[in-house]
Amino acid sequence: MLAKIMLVSAVTIGGVLLAMWIISERGRLLRKTTWATIKAQGLKNNLNFKSLHAYIYARWTKEYIYVLRNIIFPTSDDRGRQKWADRYHGKVITNEQARAVITLNRDIPLHDLEQVIPYPTARNIVLNGPPDVVAYECGCRNSKQNHCSPSQVCMVIGKPFTDFMVDHHPQKTRRLSQTEALDLLEQEHERGHLHSAWFKDVLMNRFYSICNCCKCCCAGTESMNKYGMNFLASSGYVSQVDTSKCKACGTCEKTCHFNAMSVGKTASVNWDKCMGCGSCEVKCPNHAISLVRDEKKGLPFDVRLMA
Repeated sequence: MLAKIMLVSAVTIGGVLLAMWIISERGRLLRKTTWATIKAQGLKNNLNFKSLHAYIYARWTKEYIYVLRNIIFPTSDDRGRQKWADRYHGKVITNEQARAVITLNRDIPLHDLEQVIPYPTARNIVLNGPPDVVAYECGCRNSKQNHCSPSQVCMVIGKPFTDFMVDHHPQKTRRLSQTEALDLLEQEHERGHLHSAWFKDVLMNRFYSICNCCKCCCAGTESMNKYGMNFLASSGYVSQVDTSKCKACGTCEKTCHFNAMSVGKTASVNWDKCMGCGSCEVKCPNHAISLVRDEKKGLPFDVRLMA
């Protein structure tokens, strides 16, 4: 009896959410880009409401992230936080690897990516090249009252999601040419910001964006540092300090997104915390830091090698 009541309740709640979804399309029977996204996600994701979850995330990204970082994550126990970490995950990528995705010139099917993406989902994906790229307002930055600028730095990759974002957020998005996308990546890199490739189970278990994160606003790195939520996998590299060049200026310690750098007589790296993003390398005024490949950190998400 209890099981039947729970089933009826779940179906009722699902129906209400679905109705809200349809109504939110401003009185229309869903836009073409919404239908295209629903179709792309397949029957399974639509039946278990993952596509609805994806719709809510894409339509109200700022509000969605605000609720996560200010309400859900702080009040969740370790088990609850781990469930979220299992569903939302990214891979730290270097500036070169991010640029390689943007300049991809052919389709690449990728399979058995456990060493690249050490998560239970998103291991079988297809990268379509050259990719369609849209710049979008960063939900993390905009979920904070006093945030960094510029804020239109998130890069949505590939149809139908790029079309969906432009259709639903015409004032918050802009399509990027390959040159414009590369320029955006370079500008964020020079600021010492973190590049990461993101995968979500609610978005067909696929790669769907490159985020360019600042240390003070990113909800993902904030949750890792505060609560130990493993949202990000290492790039496959680790920072290395040339002590003969290091002046112990402290720039790397201020720049590091993961609190992996400490400075005494010289800078030193906490191997366990370092995710190999390269932010410290680009901001070091003495060129004393470099990224080195470390197989223990996993394989890089490098389409040049995967091809």
